[in-house]
Amino acid sequence: MDRKLDAVSKTPVQGAQVVSRVAHLLRLVGRNAKGMSLAGLVRESGLTRPTVHRLLSSMGSEGLLDHDAATGSWVLGPEILLLGSVAATRFPLEDLARPGLRRLAEATGESAFFSIRRGNETVCLLREEGSFPVRSFVLHEGVRFPLGVASAGTAILAFLPAAEQEEVLADWPSHAGAFASQHTPAVVRRNLAATLAAGYTVNPGLVLEGSWGMGAAVFDRSGKPAWALSLTGIEQRFRPERQAELGGLLMAEAHRLSQLLGGPAT
Repeated sequence: MDRKLDAVSKTPVQGAQVVSRVAHLLRLVGRNAKGMSLAGLVRESGLTRPTVHRLLSSMGSEGLLDHDAATGSWVLGPEILLLGSVAATRFPLEDLARPGLRRLAEATGESAFFSIRRGNETVCLLREEGSFPVRSFVLHEGVRFPLGVASAGTAILAFLPAAEQEEVLADWPSHAGAFASQHTPAVVRRNLAATLAAGYTVNPGLVLEGSWGMGAAVFDRSGKPAWALSLTGIEQRFRPERQAELGGLLMAEAHRLSQLLGGPAT
């Protein structure tokens, strides 16, 4: 891959631009296990079709991406799996987070998730299914949401410094994208205030009608929210009379995980 990138890059600035574009396309493809079509990647990336096609072809030849001939979609390739397996040894998050997810899923019957903050997004890393047979499939490993959208992103944004919150909200339509219509700045501000007051957040079907979620932030050594635990399920399972119970369980596990990761108690 390095030789191909060097061939495309004639100056350091161009080289950095290529790397940035490759990373952006990989993230877009990784949003969904089913991948994304060329047309979708052109639309979402804002790049020209020839540029996207050239980069996809180069990544495909290196094993970073695969092209599914049956669907026409580009999906993550085997090299990503190999690189990820090596990187995972440096970040033992699964070993630390998985037990708490299992406890949440067993205690509530809902699907439990562990997400990480990456820039102005959250990325779902881990999932543990609960026993309740009817589930919401909005969230799964690899799914990204803008900060302030969905329960994990709201839980994290609520505990960031006010200046960082305002920076995100200042460019909200662009930041939230397709989610902006349901997550207006006024709605987001109310959600942030409610999260600070309760210690946990409630998402009343704003991402997908009927699919509710709750989340609690997990803090790093510096005291900043870097991760989040969340629960998702159907609306009937998140009635007001049950929210305090679910919120308490989430905060207890977030407290425990924050301490394991060297951060303050939530």
